[in-house]
Amino acid sequence: MHFLPLSIAHAAQYRALMLHSYEHEPAAFTATPEERAALPLSWWEQRISDPRQNSIVFGAIANGHLVGSVGLEFSIRPKTSHKAHLIGMYLLDEWRGKKIGSKLLGAALAYARRRPGVEIITLTVTEHNDAALALYHAAGFRSFGVEPMAIRVGDGYKAKVHMWLHLSSEYAAR
Repeated sequence: MHFLPLSIAHAAQYRALMLHSYEHEPAAFTATPEERAALPLSWWEQRISDPRQNSIVFGAIANGHLVGSVGLEFSIRPKTSHKAHLIGMYLLDEWRGKKIGSKLLGAALAYARRRPGVEIITLTVTEHNDAALALYHAAGFRSFGVEPMAIRVGDGYKAKVHMWLHLSSEYAAR
């Protein structure tokens, strides 16, 4: 198993993985398979290999196949440039429960810690997604609010838990 930043060469596999995730875990994502399937491959390429370096996606690769991914989007605005947002965390079912998600998340957080000026990572996770919540809590993320009716899935609504992590262990210990 390899954990690495994805490149343009991974774009087709990344697109396929994420379309699968939107279809099989609709409550976990704000995007739908239909809206993202309509985007050109160049959109996926830019997301994983942004020439402006405002985003990066990490992949878990087993036997040459992308089995999981997680991304970071960096704020470029002066007042919020100390923050990044974690997006698109997904691992194929057959690879869950093997600590791969933790290692994938760890690769993204290690990158964020090395990036100058980044102090905080935020994310949203669907309420009652206990496995994801446990993963994020174990990594040090803390909840700071719940957004009711954040997404509409089918004929119902799902809330999103907002979480954050301060990358400095000194601050987190307070």
